[in-house]
Amino acid sequence: MRILRHAALLLALLAPAAFADGQFQVELIVFRQAGDTVPASQPAPDDWAMGAQSIAGSERGTALNDAAAKLSPNQGYQVLLHKAWTQNLSATPSKVSLSTGDQQFGHHPVEGTVTLTQVRFTDATVELWINQFDDNGLLTASERVKQTARLKNGELTYLDHSNLGLLIKIVPL
Repeated sequence: MRILRHAALLLALLAPAAFADGQFQVELIVFRQAGDTVPASQPAPDDWAMGAQSIAGSERGTALNDAAAKLSPNQGYQVLLHKAWTQNLSATPSKVSLSTGDQQFGHHPVEGTVTLTQVRFTDATVELWINQFDDNGLLTASERVKQTARLKNGELTYLDHSNLGLLIKIVPL
């Protein structure tokens, strides 16, 4: 009888970790608030994706369109990137790369990575570069955002960085 109680307790403790793995929809909005840009001391590195899996092929329709619409120029905002994709989450970090805009010599106007790890909670690390190019398409300056946050499933999370902001939401599928 004692063994059954211990086995039941062990299963109860391990079950949340076992059910944590799975497919999630991740949605990210990156926007600029009114104000001057704050360029990084160095432009985005050529290996900005750092071996991350591209979200190409796993992109989905966006659900936060109302929130993105509120970030209008009339309100003093500019949406720089709005993407949604599916991503597997587990205790092993899952890193994806995303970008928007036309590529110029290996760089996009907005490019970066999102790393998600889920054990008891979902931890996110977002590293993005907002790039500026000269008339020849050469990268001249970058704004860098590197933020970490603990996310709750189904809850919209705001991350603030100087005059840039990020909204991120994860939803189990």
